Amino acid sequence: QVRLEESGGGLVQAGGSLRLSCAASGRTISRYHMGWFRQPPGKEREFVVAISRNGGSTRYVDSVKGRFTISRDNAKNTVELQMNGLKPEDTAVYYCAADQTIQTGPRTLATEYEYWGQGTQVTVSS
Repeated sequence: QVRLEESGGGLVQAGGSLRLSCAASGRTISRYHMGWFRQPPGKEREFVVAISRNGGSTRYVDSVKGRFTISRDNAKNTVELQMNGLKPEDTAVYYCAADQTIQTGPRTLATEYEYWGQGTQVTVSS
């Protein structure tokens, strides 16, 4: 199975940027669609963005379109999330996840992802 570890979270002022990284081990991530989810304080985990196995297809939640960018490097076994124009409502624990479906495109439901990292905290101050 694949193991995932996030890094790059922290405290940033509104309007600032952060770059999250997800390092995978155990298996090559080229087998998986990869996604980022987040869980704001007191709320349920929600979809943020996903990328297909070969990086050719992405899906974003509307609230981050134009601000966040997902990328992957299958050779390095990493996935990254560039977050610009951060807002206080982006405050959450961010999770990297892997989906081993044979379906062509990336999916958006947390229940469809089999492997998860431990999460990294992102806090955006106003």
